[in-house]
Amino acid sequence: MPADLQALKTDLARRMDSALETLRRDFGGLRTGRASPALLEPVKVEAYGTEVPITQVGTIGVPEPRMITVQVWDRTLVGAVERAIRDSGLGLNPGSDGQVVRVPIPQLTAERRGELAKAAGRYAEGARVAIRGVRRDGMDQIKASEKKSEIGEDEMKDWSDEVQKLTDGYIKRIDESLAEKDREIRQV
Repeated sequence: MPADLQALKTDLARRMDSALETLRRDFGGLRTGRASPALLEPVKVEAYGTEVPITQVGTIGVPEPRMITVQVWDRTLVGAVERAIRDSGLGLNPGSDGQVVRVPIPQLTAERRGELAKAAGRYAEGARVAIRGVRRDGMDQIKASEKKSEIGEDEMKDWSDEVQKLTDGYIKRIDESLAEKDREIRQV
């Protein structure tokens, strides 16, 4: 158990940063009508008798705003990469040109934009829940320290206030990230 407030805050901030990073990764996978290498990162390719991440069979690039390319290292895997992208549920239709798989990013429909905005909201709520869980753990540690008479009642109140301020800051960052992603999704 952390012996002082700074150690506790450092530990809680590290855990909250992890939740924020997970949210950023989740947001990166949401297709917004603009090409992003993060869009293909969850795609798994059947290669050499096993499923591997697409990043292990080729280099993902974004040569233009509405095009993603995958430079496949092994020519025999071009068909498998195309199939994996097509079957990924992302609504993308790749085509190959030698060892390069080109993936045009189609315009989003209004209905799809709404679905993406809802998904972004769910991801943000998941991150908020994770942050609140970290806060609860911190508060439990503070209460345990007070019970063991390691800190006084006044210190407990001060420490609790500090943990709440930290939590509020992270929740605000999540809300800002969600607002930014929502703007990105709704842009035409």
